[in-house]
Amino acid sequence: MVAPAGTPPEATVLYAVSGPVATVSLNRPDALNGFNKTMRTELAEALQTAANDDAIRVVLLAARGRFFSAGADIKAGMPPEGQTVEQQLQDEYRPSLELINSMGKPVIAVINGGVAGIALGYVLSCDLAVMADDAYLLSPFTTISLVGDGGVNWQLSRRLGYKKAFEYSIEGKKIEAAMALETGLVNKVVPAHELLSAAQEWAQQLALRAPRSVAATKRVMRFAMQNTWNDAYDLEARQQLDLLGSRDNLEGVSAFLEKRTPEFSGE
Repeated sequence: MVAPAGTPPEATVLYAVSGPVATVSLNRPDALNGFNKTMRTELAEALQTAANDDAIRVVLLAARGRFFSAGADIKAGMPPEGQTVEQQLQDEYRPSLELINSMGKPVIAVINGGVAGIALGYVLSCDLAVMADDAYLLSPFTTISLVGDGGVNWQLSRRLGYKKAFEYSIEGKKIEAAMALETGLVNKVVPAHELLSAAQEWAQQLALRAPRSVAATKRVMRFAMQNTWNDAYDLEARQQLDLLGSRDNLEGVSAFLEKRTPEFSGE
């Protein structure tokens, strides 16, 4: 189970709530937050908890310790007998990655230290990212004769373009914070000692936005990345039909006319 806030740090994933913001933290710092079976399971549970809670409007994906995650825990060895690595990727990693993609609320990656291997797939799948100035991203798979997984190839090629993505991947080159910001892999870079407070402050600000509008924007933009202009246009129109006249839409218009801050209920 996912450890609730305030309990001893025994779980591999911690879940804490501050108002409308949930923080999901990888918690295997002694193993550089390497993914083992337990952490894969608990991460999916934590993200599902956040997705199902209507009171949560923003999710932070963070990590305890000096390293966000080194990816799969190599010390854990090969998949157990009876399970292939393909099955492990599909059955144990994919559920949590798909939750990040599909939940109707923004997920912000809070990147400290290094991000390597399949962990890179997680931070690039997040909707937004804030990164410590001494952190870096790394796709090191060719150094151990493997291929990037967790959606890393899809993410990097679309964000960097094929040639740069291929270069960084086959050479195993670190993407430092400044480059990550310049290329749009992350939204903000802050001093390392300000990382958590900056992420929390940003999340609390985003939580004031209209939840249904935020969810619709995420839905349409993710759809647009993989579909045609015509199909994206049609989905926009359907989403607009659903939102127009809603309680939050009326509240937003009234607040604008009355020159006050809107108070959105999510309805």
